[in-house]
Amino acid sequence: MLDIRVIRENAPAVQERLKLRGGDHWKLVDAVLACDEKRRKAETEKQQLQNSRKTISKQIGMLKGKGEDTAAIETEVRGINEQIVALDVVAEDAAAEQTNLLLNIPNLTHDACPVGSDESANPVVREWGEKPAISEAKDHVEIAMRHGLINWDDGTRVAGSGFVVYRGLGARLERALINFLLDTQAANGYEEVNVPHLVKRECMEGTGQLPKFEDDMYGTDPGEDGINRVFLAPTAEVPVTNLYRDMILAESDLPVKMVACTPCFRREAGSAGRDNKGIIRMHQFDKVELVQIVHPDKGFEVLEQLTGHAESILQKLGLHYRVIELCSGDIGFSSAKTYDIEVWAPGHGKYLEVSSCSCFTDYQARRMKLRFKDEEGKNRFPHTLNGSGTALPRLYVALLEQCQQPDGSVRIPAALVPYFGAEKIG
Repeated sequence: MLDIRVIRENAPAVQERLKLRGGDHWKLVDAVLACDEKRRKAETEKQQLQNSRKTISKQIGMLKGKGEDTAAIETEVRGINEQIVALDVVAEDAAAEQTNLLLNIPNLTHDACPVGSDESANPVVREWGEKPAISEAKDHVEIAMRHGLINWDDGTRVAGSGFVVYRGLGARLERALINFLLDTQAANGYEEVNVPHLVKRECMEGTGQLPKFEDDMYGTDPGEDGINRVFLAPTAEVPVTNLYRDMILAESDLPVKMVACTPCFRREAGSAGRDNKGIIRMHQFDKVELVQIVHPDKGFEVLEQLTGHAESILQKLGLHYRVIELCSGDIGFSSAKTYDIEVWAPGHGKYLEVSSCSCFTDYQARRMKLRFKDEEGKNRFPHTLNGSGTALPRLYVALLEQCQQPDGSVRIPAALVPYFGAEKIG
C-alpha cells in the first residue's frame, strides 16, 4: 500500500498520479486523509488525558499521605479512564477504515510511465528474432488435435469448460518445458522453491490480488461472515512473495531470488468476449514464476535484469517475441512499472502475452509488513519484483505454431531436446 506520509504531505500530487490510471481511485485520498486526521486527533487527545491522569494520580498519592479525602479526585480519574477507552475505540476504528481504504488504492506508476488509457498506448521497447515464414500456418488447436497432444473433451468432462488434459507426447512436452524453465532460471541465480497451492486471505491482500480482484479468484473455507479465508493460488507470486511476510531481513540477505512452478487458478470473471480459443485462456494452467526482494535503491535496475531472465527462455527456444511497456491505464494494480513479453503465434496471426515482469516498489512490502534492517539499524521496506518465467500455455502455443513444419510435424528446439527426448513430434 501507499505510504500514508506520502499521501499526507503530497495529497494533490498523489491524486494527479492516480488519475493517470483512469477510474476514480484518486477520490479515496480525501477519505484516507479524513480517517488519518480523526485517528491522529483521537490519539493526541488520549495522550493529553493520559498525562492529566498521571498528574492527578500523583496528587491522589500526596493527599492520601496527608490523610485527606480523595473521593472526588478518584471519580475524576475514573471519568478520564472512560474517555481514554472511548478514544481508543475511535482511533482503532479510524485506523481500520484507513487501512481498508489504502488497500483499495493502487500503486503509483513510475515517473516516466507512458501515459495512456488502454493497451493501444503501450509502446514496443524491443523485438527479438524474426517471424518464421510459414505458408498457411495452422493454429495450436489443429496441431494438438492432429498429434493427440491435448484433449479438450476430457478436461470438460472432469472439471468443466476452461480446463484441458494433456496426453501422451503433449503431457511430456509440458513436463519438458517445466523442467527446462526451472533449470534455466536456477542457472540465472534463483533458488527453486516448492510452495503450497492454497494461500490465506492475508497473503492475497499482501500481494494486491485482494480486495480488488476477488471475483476472479477461487475462494474457499468461508467463515460465519461468508468471507473466504483461503484461496487457490492465482499465481506463484502470492505464496512465494509471502514467504517473507511479517519478517525483518538483514540488509545482507538482499537480494532474495526465488523461482517456483505452480498451477494457477483463475475464474477469469472479467474476460467475457476475449480470445478463449484453445489453451490461450484457461481456469487452470501451469506457470514458472520469478520473484525478487531487493534493496529499494535497486528496484527498477533489477527489473531490467529480471525481464532479461524471462526473455532468455524465448531466446534459447528460438521463438520470435517483442517486449512492450505498459502504459498508465493498462498497468497492474500493484505495479509501478511493467514490461510484457509477447511471443508471436503465427497460427493466430498475433502476439500473445507470455510473461509480465513488474517492479512493485515498496507497495507489496508495506502490505505484507516485510522489512529489512539497514546498516544504521533502521527498519526499511524493500522493493519486490516478479515475472513469469514463463507461463506454460502460451509458450506451448507459440512453440507448436512457430515450430510447425510443412509435413505437419513439430520441430523441437535444440535446447529442449534433452528434456523432451526427441527432435520432433510426428
